[in-house]
Amino acid sequence: MGTVNVSEIYVEQKEIESHFLARKVKVDFYLPANVEKPEEMSLLLINDGQDMEVMGFKDIFKEFCSGQHKNRPIFCAAIHCGAERKQEYGVAGVPDFAGRGSKASAYSRFILEELLPFISKTYFVHSFKEKVFAGFSLGGLSSLDIVWKNPETFSKAGVFSGSLWWRSVDQTEKNYDDDQHRIMHQEIRNGNYNAGQKFFFQCGNMDETADRNNNGIIDSIEDTLDMIDELVAKGYSREIDIQYIEYADGKHDVETWGRAMPGFLKWAFV
Repeated sequence: MGTVNVSEIYVEQKEIESHFLARKVKVDFYLPANVEKPEEMSLLLINDGQDMEVMGFKDIFKEFCSGQHKNRPIFCAAIHCGAERKQEYGVAGVPDFAGRGSKASAYSRFILEELLPFISKTYFVHSFKEKVFAGFSLGGLSSLDIVWKNPETFSKAGVFSGSLWWRSVDQTEKNYDDDQHRIMHQEIRNGNYNAGQKFFFQCGNMDETADRNNNGIIDSIEDTLDMIDELVAKGYSREIDIQYIEYADGKHDVETWGRAMPGFLKWAFV
């Protein structure tokens, strides 16, 4: 667990003993150097932090923080997933039809009750200008769920190729209905409008090939567009509160998400 000097960014890896997850959680911390006013820093949490090296996130982050946005310092914590990723990520309290996401509530408690206090105690940053949470695929669903349910803590969610298909009834069942059985869509529909929250979504036309209703739109894009519609119906402005990026050649992979990352950082922190 060492520290690497990357010009104006330090990358430090630590392990946090989690009571809620009953395991050690590896976290990579990306720290801006020489911050004169720590209280002006924003916090970015990222699920699936183990993919950041492949993405080249260090260079993306460094370029953002040392460029024209250097006056908006960001403290980033990239959280590595565990062996039970499909149980820890998901929607808290609502496992899917196959029982996946059974530990999503425990993961949420890890974030709120263990990771955030660890950051405060270890790095002596007791408040941030704002807190943002992003993730990819199932990690994107997880970040959206945690942000949505904790508006007093998080102001923005970043969802890259999010697993917004997460459903309570298998789509092969005769009674399956998009309108009733996509779990996160129901969470938004049955929740409350939280003033000040904003949402970023990214999809690619090559995310997948599945098109369950044969309407010519792949499921990942349709699920995302429907999620945006749910947020708009709840009261969020499509133009002000929501950002959507769709790549014609975008795939369900780290390379595509890395391509979208600079735009997300600019959207979230400028």
